[in-house]
Amino acid sequence: MNFFDGISGLEWLAIIALIAAVIIVWRLILRAIAHMRHRQEEISAINSRRNDPAEYAFIVNPSKPGAQQITEHILAFCRAQGVPEPLIIETQLDKDGEACAQEAIARGAQVIVAVGGDGTVRTVAAGVEGTNHPLAVIPIGTANLFARNLGIPLKLDDALRVALSHGSRRVDMGCMSLPDSHRAKDRRGHGFLLISGIGFDATMMAATDPRLKGRMGWLAYGVAGMKHLFDRKQIGTIAITDRDGDIHTFRDVQFRTFLVGNCGAIPMVSLMPEADYSDGLLDFELLDTDGGIIGWANLAQDLFYQTIWGRSGKRLGSVGSTMDHMQGTHAEIWLNHSAYAEVDGDLLSQTKHVSIEVHHRSLIVRVPRKPAQFGVSTSTSLSVSKSEQ
Repeated sequence: MNFFDGISGLEWLAIIALIAAVIIVWRLILRAIAHMRHRQEEISAINSRRNDPAEYAFIVNPSKPGAQQITEHILAFCRAQGVPEPLIIETQLDKDGEACAQEAIARGAQVIVAVGGDGTVRTVAAGVEGTNHPLAVIPIGTANLFARNLGIPLKLDDALRVALSHGSRRVDMGCMSLPDSHRAKDRRGHGFLLISGIGFDATMMAATDPRLKGRMGWLAYGVAGMKHLFDRKQIGTIAITDRDGDIHTFRDVQFRTFLVGNCGAIPMVSLMPEADYSDGLLDFELLDTDGGIIGWANLAQDLFYQTIWGRSGKRLGSVGSTMDHMQGTHAEIWLNHSAYAEVDGDLLSQTKHVSIEVHHRSLIVRVPRKPAQFGVSTSTSLSVSKSEQ
């Protein structure tokens, strides 16, 4: 008698589940080993960097906890490194990071450093984009997703070593505009570095309690999202321009949220595994659910699946959830009903019309790698090699 003849259907399912669990755990172990090896190489690269005695401006978000002490530490660190005393410019309610960056450049700063969370980094980047001035990042926010995606250290002194030394690369920026808005800024567009969208994700951010976010961090968004799992779906027309310039139009599309990614990773989840912040493309992902909580549970499992395997796509047999992925350079969305939009977690107005485009390699960012690996020179002359022009 063959051994396998005595195995029941339920036992086969248990064996398959066990094998899948072993594969997943093994992949997680390999990923952790690779991360530790990468971290060791990163520390070595940071310690071998050369200081750049440029004129620096630090754009500081004073609302972040400990911002004053961090500013004092930055000034002491610069003195110890022999770097000229930098400008310190604080953001204000009526002067965001973009305006501060423009002021810093007008006052002669050569390297602009954003000190804050992703919102501060996004707005400072918008003021630096296209100027040929390097942007550096000192992450002191809740999530620090841009820093994490580019490997910028979260430890203050390590981040400062990267900010004050040679070694940069060019990255893309996205831009979302609201053509039907009464605000000129919305019509001109809002730059973004990470993930933006319209629908459930923006509604979730609108509903998040800032005090809860201060206590729970990223998890506060999940608490707010639970209240809106079964809100009315969005319905509209979506037109996406692909890498070849062809326009693909989808009419009467129903969805929970439409996401646009320049970087694809958020804490614990990879929303868009193929997203590359320097490929000249944006990743578009349309998410939808049916069947109540079962649909949302399946969508969560599908996101976990693509995070583990590192590629976009649903599990075999997944039902009640939709994950449609496409890459392109531009997208237009026309909705039947107004919905909130957001860029990198910053809430925009409610709108029926959204336009999104990519600005290819329009931003120079200091990152923890040796200059030769990226082909960018960021000396005080701010010259950029031909390969990066």
